[in-house]
Amino acid sequence: MGIINFSLADLKEFLDEKYDLYNRESFITTDPIQIPRSFSKKEDVEIAGFLSASIAWGQRPTIIRNAKWLVERMDHQPHEFIQNASNPDFEVFKDFKHRTFNGDDCIFFLKSLQNIYRNHGGLEDVFAKGVDDLGTVKGALAYFRGVFFEAEHLDRSQKHISNVLKKSSAKRLNMYLRWMVRKDDRGVDFGLWNQLSSADLYLPLDVHTGNVGRKLGLLTRKQNDWVAVEEITENLRKFDPKDPVKYDYALFGLGVFEKF
Repeated sequence: MGIINFSLADLKEFLDEKYDLYNRESFITTDPIQIPRSFSKKEDVEIAGFLSASIAWGQRPTIIRNAKWLVERMDHQPHEFIQNASNPDFEVFKDFKHRTFNGDDCIFFLKSLQNIYRNHGGLEDVFAKGVDDLGTVKGALAYFRGVFFEAEHLDRSQKHISNVLKKSSAKRLNMYLRWMVRKDDRGVDFGLWNQLSSADLYLPLDVHTGNVGRKLGLLTRKQNDWVAVEEITENLRKFDPKDPVKYDYALFGLGVFEKF
């Protein structure tokens, strides 16, 4: 794959145009973010969003269908369900399956969320404490993982929450943080969380954004790991230091929709 040579000014203009093209409500119709978009209560949005992001790999229609199944089984009241569910209530999720994420994983995720909302103040507070204690979003991702696995779990479930300390790119978690933290008037990201800053977020790196990033000279590392996440995000900060991950729309759109 050859690198396309832009001047910095031309590359910024190109990325800004693509960001503007794809960061709009029409994007929602093909994206898992439509699941949390169906809620208005903060806690419902963040729980539905977390579960949707957690299974966001594979075919997007399948992701959306399975995420809808999850919120339907919570009677479209995720927060109330998480707060009040008892063991028999969780059993309805025993048959859930999304690729390698099975019913046991699903029940554990729900019980872990219950622990987070009952004992840690909710998802925003956990990530915010991680930033406060460790100083970076990377630190917050590691802190969150520690809290998440406080609940009793099978070893197999650990693969479903990325470990940045082992250089995972944490694509789904970074995407979730983009959903919750980024504030604009475009109707896609929620901007619900005030304790974290868009300036500190990292790009949700996947095969599409990685390949486009390399073609545009934003990424030299061959692996899509945490080192690559830091490299490409630092380069995107040159174009918008206050909101570097807005260019996720540009890179993803170029890769998925334009086959760039």
